[in-house]
Amino acid sequence: MELNRSKIVDENFKRRVLANDFPIPHSQTTPEQAGLDKNTYFELFDSQLVSRHLDLLARILREQQQGFYTIGSAGHEGNAAIAKAFRKTDISFLHYRSGAFVIQRAKYEPQIDMMYDQVLSLVASSEDPISGGRHKVLGSVPLYIPPQTSTIASHLPKALGCALSITLAKALKRDETQSTLPNDSVVLCSFGDASFNHSTAQGALNAATWIQQAQLPLSLLWICEDNGIGISVPTPAQWIQDKVSHQDIHYIACDGRNIADVYLAAKQAEVLARKKGQVVFLHFKTVRLLGHAGSDIEFQYHTLVEIEKAESDDPLLHTARVIIENQWLTPLEVIEAYENVRKALAERANLALKRPKLASKEAVMASIVPPKQNMNEFLSKDYIPPTSLLNMAQAINAALAEILLQYPQTLVFGEDVAKKGGVYHVTADLQARFGKIRVFDTLLDEQTILGCAIGLAHNGFIPIPEIQFLAYTHNAADQIRGEAATLSFFSNGQYTNPMVIRIAGLAYQKGFGGHFHNDNAIGFLREIPGLIIACPSTAKDAALMLKQCVKLAQAEQRVVVFLEPIALYMLKDYHAKGDNLALCHYPKQEEIFFGEIGLEGDIKSKRAIISYGNGMLLARQAAHILERNYQMTIKLIDCRWLAPLPVAALQTALSEIEEIIIVDECRQTGSLSEQLVTWIVENISPLPAIKRICAQDTFIPIGNAWQTILPNCQDIVETVLQLDSMKRSF
Repeated sequence: MELNRSKIVDENFKRRVLANDFPIPHSQTTPEQAGLDKNTYFELFDSQLVSRHLDLLARILREQQQGFYTIGSAGHEGNAAIAKAFRKTDISFLHYRSGAFVIQRAKYEPQIDMMYDQVLSLVASSEDPISGGRHKVLGSVPLYIPPQTSTIASHLPKALGCALSITLAKALKRDETQSTLPNDSVVLCSFGDASFNHSTAQGALNAATWIQQAQLPLSLLWICEDNGIGISVPTPAQWIQDKVSHQDIHYIACDGRNIADVYLAAKQAEVLARKKGQVVFLHFKTVRLLGHAGSDIEFQYHTLVEIEKAESDDPLLHTARVIIENQWLTPLEVIEAYENVRKALAERANLALKRPKLASKEAVMASIVPPKQNMNEFLSKDYIPPTSLLNMAQAINAALAEILLQYPQTLVFGEDVAKKGGVYHVTADLQARFGKIRVFDTLLDEQTILGCAIGLAHNGFIPIPEIQFLAYTHNAADQIRGEAATLSFFSNGQYTNPMVIRIAGLAYQKGFGGHFHNDNAIGFLREIPGLIIACPSTAKDAALMLKQCVKLAQAEQRVVVFLEPIALYMLKDYHAKGDNLALCHYPKQEEIFFGEIGLEGDIKSKRAIISYGNGMLLARQAAHILERNYQMTIKLIDCRWLAPLPVAALQTALSEIEEIIIVDECRQTGSLSEQLVTWIVENISPLPAIKRICAQDTFIPIGNAWQTILPNCQDIVETVLQLDSMKRSF
């Protein structure tokens, strides 16, 4: 039994073409019926051949330990016809089996040698023009193809968001120079039949229907490339059709093995999507050849009969049959064309193997942080702030109003943010002031909310999505980790998705709602490379830091999380009822820069408390007690920026400190305090005495029991006194 199916598929094509032994067609659409002339048909066939030989070459390079990726497009080469049916500027979020699509689209730009570019990617050369050797991805800036690194449905929400961005750009009458995409663009998004079943896909499909129910146009084409198998799990024969065709969506099926049928269906879909602004579902039926990837032993789950049945239905054989039946080429000429592509790729492989690879950690990490842009930070429109004292919720509301006024490309959206003004009224009255296009409600699906933000950013917007509670982010973390934060890294800084994600969270809500509304776990965010996390502890800081976060998104193209401590939203007093120390006047002219920490108390003291968020409130209260009752002064350090850690500012602030207490409202395990302690031990000399006060490693209960597991003011006072006593005993 021959395990090397790539060799068999290769030999079968040549043997069967020469023998005029072709599979029976599954559809009868002819090139003439589809509007494809001889030259265009040849062009598509060439793209199919290049895609196939790239798959064959990938297996060879892997066997030689010179290539690193073998998931190919064999069986899906008919998607070249979809690329031909649409414009170059129709942004495309592609399935990893879309090799022929990319090859075909590259023909819009003759200066691009996509054959060579793909070989550079296969061998992980640092000269790969899309990822710089960081991954084998299908992507190109001039071809409007953002790279997707896995596409197990995680790219569908951002495709939806990108389509929505075109709708909003039209509604706002934005000049096309302000957008990345023309206002008559269509967004294409391809995925497999197995990915269709993922909750992320279902959420995006549902959200698209939900948006259209609101009478909003969406120029969006879903392309389900159905080969009947998800790695080893079969998809029932009518599963996709049965699940989609009865929905309120345009369903068009085509035979992926017949490029004329694919082209005809794609042109029908284009009219509906581009001209009528309707969502279309293109069901592309085909076969999968060569298994899932080079490491996939297909005999473990398919019989030889099943494997050979798929191989006998090779789409390249279907295309060759049409060419020969129309007497456009002889069988020998078809084989000559096939072998010419192999030869051309081999020449490019010889060149690509000699090109440089990533050779240092600095080179690998160079694209984690996007490149800065030279852009105006603020426009000239005047903002008239409130004159009254503001709590944190009101200060954030005022800052959002100023941001929406000064940055016309900003959008505020999320669950309940519009008429209701959010659960805590942080976004109150913003929709009434700025309209339903710039401040709008979404359906309850955090994956869709965050994914749409990514898609909106692809078209020149600065999204400011709200996640209602921190715990709600956990089920959508991949949209931040696997999509938003990776885009710059895997595109070598060429693609970015700047945004500010507002998340209400952290603890100290006095037992309300239990762990789901008092979530103090932020480690899942802190570990994401390139992500900025800001967390204010005062109303004034909240306004200034939020404005700084938007500047970071605009000028530095960063993905920023703005973590808002719910327990501080309505806070008025620090030490006694009526002291109003937690309130502020709106700070219009001041600024807090990225990496700038907050210093309070006795800045010359040899002892320091480091904290953030709610912990800073406790630290201020403890410092007040210690000074009043024990005549002890303390330097208070507010980190403000939880990722990346503001090490330069901390280095200066801790240079002469002898005692450090770290107050961290998050759990002992996985908290910021662990990183702080490690950094202090490695970087501060002489080493100060260090104590941590953290939450316990548990979820937060409802009722008053929360007080037993979270840090409190008395804990801080006692720890300071203990350290002082130890110091005196020496």
